[in-house]
Amino acid sequence: MHSLTMTQMPTEEQRQTYAGLYLLKKLDLKPADGGLELPVVLPSELSPLDETLQQLAVDDLIAINAKKNRYELTPSGIAYLGSAIDEAEALVDEFDDDEVEDAIAELRARNLDVFRARFLWGWFEGEFDDLVLFQERRGVSPVERMWAFYLMSDAFWLELARELEPGRALPPG
Repeated sequence: MHSLTMTQMPTEEQRQTYAGLYLLKKLDLKPADGGLELPVVLPSELSPLDETLQQLAVDDLIAINAKKNRYELTPSGIAYLGSAIDEAEALVDEFDDDEVEDAIAELRARNLDVFRARFLWGWFEGEFDDLVLFQERRGVSPVERMWAFYLMSDAFWLELARELEPGRALPPG
């Protein structure tokens, strides 16, 4: 098993929130820029995303475009995405020159969610844009080639949580 405590791991609700942010970013970008068009009826390789997409729709962050038979951002989704980008950008601006241990200590001193900060940082910087490459850079074996399965798996969240353990530095990005 792993040595991480449950307090270091995000809750299921937090994981859904972060996965939702990941998908909102993918829907916002054009496919040529790393974006994604998500059809209403997902192919099997994207099936792990179904619950997250349904929640995004319930939250009015995405809606079905019936003519194109795919999900698209709503105005509320665009606003939410913008606020998450602003939050991530502020973190990067403030802590970019700090040592990882110092940044983590400062976030904890402010009683801020260190895991959220770590996720937003990697999300904003594009570290997670290609989850297969993300795994390969870390020496994950075996590499899960179906990115949606990896995003929704414990393995992805454990990989991020490990970086927040004392004495463990973030990988070069």
